[in-house]
Amino acid sequence: LKMKYRKIYTVYFSPTHTSKKVVQAIAEGYGAEVTEEIDLTYSIPEKPVQIKEALVIIGVPVYGGRVAETAVERLRHIKGETSAVVPVVVYGNRDFEDALRELSDYMMKAGFVSVAGAAFIGEHSYSRREMPVAAGRPDVTDKSKALAFGKRIKEKLERINRLEEAETVKLPGNFPYKEKGAATLQAPVTREELCIRCGICAKVCPTAAIEGEVPRSKAELCIKCCACVKECPMKARVFDTPYTAMLFEKFSVRREPEIWI
Repeated sequence: LKMKYRKIYTVYFSPTHTSKKVVQAIAEGYGAEVTEEIDLTYSIPEKPVQIKEALVIIGVPVYGGRVAETAVERLRHIKGETSAVVPVVVYGNRDFEDALRELSDYMMKAGFVSVAGAAFIGEHSYSRREMPVAAGRPDVTDKSKALAFGKRIKEKLERINRLEEAETVKLPGNFPYKEKGAATLQAPVTREELCIRCGICAKVCPTAAIEGEVPRSKAELCIKCCACVKECPMKARVFDTPYTAMLFEKFSVRREPEIWI
Protein backbone atom coordinates (compact mmCIF):
# COMPACT_ATOMS: atom_id res chain seq x y z
CA LEU A 1 0.00 0.00 0.00
CA LYS A 2 1.56 3.25 -1.11
CA MET A 3 1.31 6.23 1.20
CA LYS A 4 -1.61 8.55 0.62
CA TYR A 5 -2.80 11.16 3.07
CA ARG A 6 -6.56 11.26 2.71
CA LYS A 7 -6.79 14.08 5.25
CA ILE A 8 -4.68 17.19 4.97
CA TYR A 9 -4.45 20.38 6.96
CA THR A 10 -4.07 23.86 5.57
CA VAL A 11 -2.44 26.20 8.08
CA TYR A 12 -1.89 29.86 7.37
CA PHE A 13 -1.23 33.29 8.79
CA SER A 14 -2.62 35.59 6.12
CA PRO A 15 -3.67 39.17 6.98
CA THR A 16 -4.20 40.17 3.33
CA HIS A 17 -5.37 36.70 2.17
CA THR A 18 -2.48 36.00 -0.23
CA SER A 19 -0.93 33.13 1.74
CA LYS A 20 -4.39 31.68 2.29
CA LYS A 21 -5.16 31.70 -1.46
CA VAL A 22 -1.89 29.99 -2.34
CA VAL A 23 -2.22 27.28 0.32
CA GLN A 24 -5.84 26.59 -0.61
CA ALA A 25 -4.91 26.22 -4.30
CA ILE A 26 -2.11 23.77 -3.48
CA ALA A 27 -4.54 21.77 -1.34
CA GLU A 28 -7.08 21.81 -4.15
CA GLY A 29 -4.45 20.42 -6.52
CA TYR A 30 -3.61 17.68 -4.03
CA GLY A 31 -7.25 16.62 -3.95
CA ALA A 32 -7.60 15.19 -0.46
CA GLU A 33 -10.84 13.61 0.71
CA VAL A 34 -10.88 15.84 3.79
CA THR A 35 -9.22 19.20 4.31
CA GLU A 36 -9.16 20.92 7.70
CA GLU A 37 -8.24 24.60 7.94
CA ILE A 38 -6.32 26.21 10.78
CA ASP A 39 -6.38 29.99 10.42
CA LEU A 40 -3.76 31.63 12.65
CA THR A 41 -4.39 35.15 11.34
CA TYR A 42 -6.58 36.45 14.12
CA SER A 43 -6.13 34.10 17.04
CA ILE A 44 -4.13 31.35 18.65
CA PRO A 45 -5.72 27.89 18.99
CA GLU A 46 -7.35 27.48 22.41
CA LYS A 47 -5.29 24.36 23.01
CA PRO A 48 -2.22 22.91 21.27
CA VAL A 49 -2.99 21.16 17.97
CA GLN A 50 -1.36 17.75 17.63
CA ILE A 51 -1.40 16.61 14.01
CA LYS A 52 -0.83 12.88 13.56
CA GLU A 53 -0.32 10.95 10.32
CA ALA A 54 -1.41 13.75 8.03
CA LEU A 55 -0.06 16.23 5.54
CA VAL A 56 0.15 19.91 6.47
CA ILE A 57 0.42 22.65 3.86
CA ILE A 58 1.45 25.81 5.66
CA GLY A 59 1.63 29.32 4.25
CA VAL A 60 3.02 32.50 5.81
CA PRO A 61 4.08 35.93 4.56
CA VAL A 62 7.69 37.07 4.32
CA TYR A 63 8.57 40.27 6.17
CA GLY A 64 12.06 41.55 5.47
CA GLY A 65 13.37 38.20 4.26
CA ARG A 66 12.15 36.31 7.34
CA VAL A 67 8.95 34.62 8.48
CA ALA A 68 6.54 37.16 9.97
CA GLU A 69 7.18 37.18 13.73
CA THR A 70 3.49 36.97 14.62
CA ALA A 71 3.21 33.83 12.50
CA VAL A 72 6.12 32.23 14.37
CA GLU A 73 4.49 33.01 17.72
CA ARG A 74 1.23 31.38 16.68
CA LEU A 75 2.88 28.35 15.08
CA ARG A 76 4.15 27.29 18.50
CA HIS A 77 0.77 25.69 19.06
CA ILE A 78 1.07 23.30 16.09
CA LYS A 79 2.88 19.99 16.70
CA GLY A 80 3.36 17.02 14.41
CA GLU A 81 3.70 13.26 14.77
CA THR A 82 4.42 11.06 11.74
CA SER A 83 3.24 13.95 9.61
CA ALA A 84 4.57 15.57 6.47
CA VAL A 85 4.73 19.32 5.92
CA VAL A 86 4.97 21.52 2.85
CA PRO A 87 6.25 24.95 3.94
CA VAL A 88 5.18 27.80 1.64
CA VAL A 89 6.24 31.42 1.90
CA VAL A 90 4.58 34.30 0.09
CA TYR A 91 6.57 37.44 -0.63
CA GLY A 92 5.90 40.76 -2.31
CA ASN A 93 8.07 40.36 -5.42
CA ARG A 94 11.32 41.48 -3.77
CA ASP A 95 12.91 38.34 -2.27
CA PHE A 96 12.12 35.64 0.28
CA GLU A 97 15.77 35.28 1.40
CA ASP A 98 15.90 32.96 4.45
CA ALA A 99 12.18 32.73 5.17
CA LEU A 100 11.50 29.37 3.50
CA ARG A 101 14.36 27.61 5.24
CA GLU A 102 13.34 29.25 8.52
CA LEU A 103 9.76 28.01 8.19
CA SER A 104 10.89 24.51 7.26
CA ASP A 105 13.37 24.36 10.15
CA TYR A 106 10.69 25.51 12.56
CA MET A 107 8.19 22.90 11.44
CA MET A 108 10.76 20.10 11.54
CA LYS A 109 11.59 21.05 15.15
CA ALA A 110 7.86 20.74 15.83
CA GLY A 111 7.91 17.12 14.66
CA PHE A 112 7.14 17.35 10.94
CA VAL A 113 9.07 16.10 7.89
CA SER A 114 9.46 18.63 5.07
CA VAL A 115 8.65 16.81 1.82
CA ALA A 116 8.38 19.83 -0.51
CA GLY A 117 8.46 23.60 -0.35
CA ALA A 118 7.60 26.69 -2.35
CA ALA A 119 7.93 30.45 -2.60
CA PHE A 120 5.00 32.25 -4.20
CA ILE A 121 4.36 35.92 -4.87
CA GLY A 122 1.56 37.98 -3.35
CA GLU A 123 0.67 41.64 -3.66
CA HIS A 124 3.08 43.58 -1.47
CA SER A 125 1.63 45.06 1.71
CA TYR A 126 2.95 48.46 0.65
CA SER A 127 1.59 48.27 -2.92
CA ARG A 128 -0.54 51.27 -3.86
CA ARG A 129 -2.74 51.97 -6.87
CA GLU A 130 -0.33 54.60 -8.19
CA MET A 131 2.75 52.51 -7.32
CA PRO A 132 1.75 48.83 -7.71
CA VAL A 133 4.07 46.07 -6.48
CA ALA A 134 2.85 42.60 -7.53
CA ALA A 135 -0.70 43.97 -7.64
CA GLY A 136 -3.43 41.35 -7.88
CA ARG A 137 -1.19 38.43 -7.09
CA PRO A 138 -1.53 35.54 -6.67
CA ASP A 139 -3.24 35.62 -10.07
CA VAL A 140 -4.63 32.98 -12.44
CA THR A 141 -1.15 31.90 -13.54
CA ASP A 142 -0.01 31.57 -9.93
CA LYS A 143 -3.06 29.49 -9.09
CA SER A 144 -2.44 27.09 -11.97
CA LYS A 145 1.12 26.59 -10.71
CA ALA A 146 -0.16 26.01 -7.18
CA LEU A 147 -2.65 23.42 -8.42
CA ALA A 148 0.10 21.61 -10.35
CA PHE A 149 2.36 21.72 -7.29
CA GLY A 150 -0.35 20.12 -5.15
CA LYS A 151 -0.70 17.31 -7.67
CA ARG A 152 3.07 16.71 -7.65
CA ILE A 153 3.11 16.52 -3.84
CA LYS A 154 0.46 13.80 -3.96
CA GLU A 155 2.38 11.89 -6.64
CA LYS A 156 5.58 12.05 -4.57
CA LEU A 157 3.90 10.75 -1.42
CA GLU A 158 2.14 7.96 -3.31
CA ARG A 159 5.53 6.61 -4.44
CA ILE A 160 6.51 5.73 -0.86
CA ASN A 161 5.14 3.35 1.76
CA ARG A 162 6.17 5.16 4.93
CA LEU A 163 7.05 8.75 5.79
CA GLU A 164 10.53 7.63 6.87
CA GLU A 165 11.23 6.82 3.22
CA ALA A 166 10.45 10.37 2.09
CA GLU A 167 13.52 12.40 1.29
CA THR A 168 13.63 15.63 3.28
CA VAL A 169 13.65 18.37 0.69
CA LYS A 170 16.62 20.75 0.68
CA LEU A 171 15.34 24.31 0.64
CA PRO A 172 17.22 27.56 -0.10
CA GLY A 173 18.23 29.95 2.64
CA ASN A 174 21.03 30.64 5.07
CA PHE A 175 21.64 29.71 8.67
CA PRO A 176 22.09 31.72 10.81
CA TYR A 177 19.14 33.53 9.27
CA LYS A 178 19.33 37.08 8.03
CA GLU A 179 19.33 39.57 10.90
CA LYS A 180 16.21 41.65 11.10
CA GLY A 181 16.55 45.39 10.82
CA ALA A 182 15.46 47.63 13.67
CA ALA A 183 11.68 47.98 13.72
CA THR A 184 10.34 51.45 13.08
CA LEU A 185 7.36 52.48 15.19
CA GLN A 186 5.01 53.41 12.41
CA ALA A 187 1.43 52.50 11.52
CA PRO A 188 -1.34 53.42 9.09
CA VAL A 189 -3.38 56.49 9.98
CA THR A 190 -7.03 57.44 9.44
CA ARG A 191 -8.18 60.30 7.27
CA GLU A 192 -11.04 61.38 9.50
CA GLU A 193 -12.91 63.22 6.75
CA LEU A 194 -13.30 59.96 4.81
CA CYS A 195 -13.87 57.56 7.72
CA ILE A 196 -17.46 56.33 8.19
CA ARG A 197 -16.71 54.57 11.52
CA CYS A 198 -17.62 51.12 10.11
CA GLY A 199 -15.05 49.25 12.20
CA ILE A 200 -13.80 47.05 9.36
CA CYS A 201 -10.19 48.11 9.90
CA ALA A 202 -10.24 47.00 13.54
CA LYS A 203 -11.92 43.74 12.57
CA VAL A 204 -9.26 42.76 10.00
CA CYS A 205 -6.25 43.75 12.13
CA PRO A 206 -4.42 40.52 13.11
CA THR A 207 -2.87 41.99 16.26
CA ALA A 208 -5.82 44.04 17.59
CA ALA A 209 -3.76 47.19 17.17
CA ILE A 210 -6.67 49.45 16.15
CA GLU A 211 -9.12 51.00 18.57
CA GLY A 212 -11.40 53.99 19.03
CA GLU A 213 -14.47 55.33 17.21
CA VAL A 214 -12.12 57.22 14.93
CA PRO A 215 -9.67 54.35 14.40
CA ARG A 216 -6.19 54.80 15.81
CA SER A 217 -3.38 52.25 15.54
CA LYS A 218 -1.05 51.42 18.37
CA ALA A 219 2.28 51.56 16.58
CA GLU A 220 3.89 49.17 19.06
CA LEU A 221 1.37 46.46 18.08
CA CYS A 222 1.16 47.18 14.34
CA ILE A 223 3.02 44.69 12.10
CA LYS A 224 2.55 46.86 8.97
CA CYS A 225 0.62 44.15 7.11
CA CYS A 226 -1.66 46.95 5.80
CA ALA A 227 -4.76 44.75 5.91
CA CYS A 228 -6.64 47.78 7.25
CA VAL A 229 -5.49 49.89 4.29
CA LYS A 230 -6.50 47.29 1.71
CA GLU A 231 -9.87 46.47 3.30
CA CYS A 232 -11.11 50.00 4.11
CA PRO A 233 -14.13 50.62 1.83
CA MET A 234 -13.63 54.40 1.89
CA LYS A 235 -9.84 54.46 1.36
CA ALA A 236 -9.67 56.28 4.67
CA ARG A 237 -6.71 54.29 5.99
CA VAL A 238 -3.33 55.28 4.58
CA PHE A 239 0.24 54.22 5.17
CA ASP A 240 2.86 56.54 3.79
CA THR A 241 6.31 55.02 3.60
CA PRO A 242 9.20 55.76 1.25
CA TYR A 243 9.62 52.01 0.80
CA THR A 244 6.63 51.91 -1.56
CA ALA A 245 8.40 54.11 -4.13
CA MET A 246 11.63 52.13 -3.73
CA LEU A 247 9.86 48.81 -4.21
CA PHE A 248 7.94 50.13 -7.22
CA GLU A 249 11.15 51.39 -8.80
CA LYS A 250 13.37 48.37 -8.13
CA PHE A 251 11.06 45.36 -7.83
CA SER A 252 8.28 45.79 -10.39
CA VAL A 253 9.59 43.14 -12.81
CA ARG A 254 7.41 40.09 -12.38
CA ARG A 255 8.89 37.19 -10.45
CA GLU A 256 7.52 33.66 -10.71
CA PRO A 257 6.80 31.01 -8.08
CA GLU A 258 9.59 28.57 -7.27
CA ILE A 259 9.06 25.04 -5.99
CA TRP A 260 11.26 22.33 -4.51
CA ILE A 261 10.08 18.75 -4.41
